[in-house]
Amino acid sequence: MVRKFGWSRNVLIHQIENQSYEKTLLGQTNFDRAVDEKVRGQARLAVRDEYVFDFLELWDRHSERELERALIGRIEDFLRAMGGVFTFVGSQFRLEVDEKEYFIDLLLYHRRLRCLVAVELKIGEFLPEFVGKMQFYLTVLDRQVREEDENPSIGIILCKEKNRTVVEYALQSSQSPIGVATCRIVSELPGELQSQLPSPEEIAKLLEDCE
Repeated sequence: MVRKFGWSRNVLIHQIENQSYEKTLLGQTNFDRAVDEKVRGQARLAVRDEYVFDFLELWDRHSERELERALIGRIEDFLRAMGGVFTFVGSQFRLEVDEKEYFIDLLLYHRRLRCLVAVELKIGEFLPEFVGKMQFYLTVLDRQVREEDENPSIGIILCKEKNRTVVEYALQSSQSPIGVATCRIVSELPGELQSQLPSPEEIAKLLEDCE
């Protein structure tokens, strides 16, 4: 990854301390069937299982709006925590369908995937209905905002916590590319996830797909 993305020493140390390696391999998405094979490997690397926003100064109890504003206030740190290959498009990005307004919490652009990335922030536990809402956003983005030379939009749902089985079921029938991750203010990989890390062979295959 250092060679591929040109990370500096400090960025590499930050990624190691935040366990970005493990969290990327554990990512929950439906990309295996919802993303074109040509960019599937790169797309899987774009969504981690957990994001650590330890640069934020927030109380334990905060609203989704407060979280959004805090991330925008530290936008460079936020984009770095997301992987360093995103650019910021806007917050509360407005969509209009039949004279009704809808707003995406954060809209990013992935430079290597050449696609828009809609990010929804949830301060509670993941709920299956979040997927339906994200599917709607991605459909509107692709029809109204996406440029002809860009790949289909991707959605990332960031929650405080999630049940992995519920996420798996919720994504099973989704045709839009969506990933579900948790976000934390402190860095810690839950112990129960350690046993779910892929084998060395699976890791090697993932990296080969990104060449």
